Amino acid sequence: MTSPPDRLTLVLGGARSGKSRQGEALVRAAGPAPWTYVATAEAFDAEMAERIARHREDRGAGWVTIEAPHDLVGALRTADAAGRPVLVDCLTLWLTNRMLADADLAAEGDALVAALAGLAVPVVAVSNEVGLGIVPDNALARAFRDAQGRLNQAVAARADRVLFMAAGLALRMK
Repeated sequence: MTSPPDRLTLVLGGARSGKSRQGEALVRAAGPAPWTYVATAEAFDAEMAERIARHREDRGAGWVTIEAPHDLVGALRTADAAGRPVLVDCLTLWLTNRMLADADLAAEGDALVAALAGLAVPVVAVSNEVGLGIVPDNALARAFRDAQGRLNQAVAARADRVLFMAAGLALRMK
């Protein structure tokens, strides 16, 4: 499923399901480079720094990266002004960062959804589906799972297209 993205596409799936690769393909199909990659990860250790470097290398040329571990709405506005298709990778890491910063997750989620709805450029947002496993054994993990589920639902409701990834295969949900 690599046809050009609608105005807003949400790509959901588990770890190593092919979400990022699918998102990149959708953005590439939206038009010629350059494309905007909004990165939400922070490298708090060597392993994560290596993952980020590998991700950047795998993407190849043509991507303009905006680092947005916290101010995702601001990064989206900057990307929209540039007029290039956008990949947000990923909503899960952004939500983690905001949760660890004791942010008002409901308010920030609402602001994010409103920002996504107001963009003129095509946007593909990648997010983890975290509700398919066992119930977490601690309050913080349960709160995160619940917040991620609410955010995914809100973005999916606004999205023109929602894909679910498993084993590198895309299932169109909406």
